[in-house]
Amino acid sequence: MSQIEELIERLCPEGVPHHPLGEVGTFTRGAPFQKRDFTEEGFPAIHYGQIHTFYGPWTATAKSSIPRDLAERIRKAHPGNLIIATTSEDDQAVAKATAWLGDTEVAVSNHIYIYDHSMNPKYVSYFFQSKAFQDQKQRYITGTKVRDISTQSLAKVMIPVPPLEVQHEIVKILDTFTDLEAELEAELEAELEARRAQYEHYRDRLLSFNETPPPADQVGHFE
Repeated sequence: MSQIEELIERLCPEGVPHHPLGEVGTFTRGAPFQKRDFTEEGFPAIHYGQIHTFYGPWTATAKSSIPRDLAERIRKAHPGNLIIATTSEDDQAVAKATAWLGDTEVAVSNHIYIYDHSMNPKYVSYFFQSKAFQDQKQRYITGTKVRDISTQSLAKVMIPVPPLEVQHEIVKILDTFTDLEAELEAELEAELEARRAQYEHYRDRLLSFNETPPPADQVGHFE
């Protein structure tokens, strides 16, 4: 029996309860600001588009900042909140979420929902990546070209809520897999760059007739 199974048997022998997201947390919509409002220094801020293109399951730092006087008028996520992109052009990316683990508040744009809860932030973020969440949200997505999901709909999605000790153990395991995946991606990217540089080298030599071409046994040979 795994440690998680042992914890569940000890802490919730009748099974893990499931609750609607709206019962175990609250949703708040962000407020408008544009990418053109970004400044070199200022108040940390996250634009909804960055959730799709830059952030992973969690972050402790904000990529961007906005002027502090503007930030005073913008809704903010608190440490531990989930930051959820409400719209996308494809269903898979609707409700893509990032857990905010920074030490301070962060301003968030419109087309973002702030989910305030008392669960492990990474646990909730991992749940938003799961098939269980994706299958449930699908029935609530609306729109044609731009796809969207409302707070009222997200509030109906059921989430398993095991004791915090179980949540922490699940996060520990999933963090390990996430780190391994990142390491593998970095290694593959480095390998791809090496192959690309090798290809460009041989291409240029083979097509430059002012130089001696490489030996035939070296072309296509990768070490």
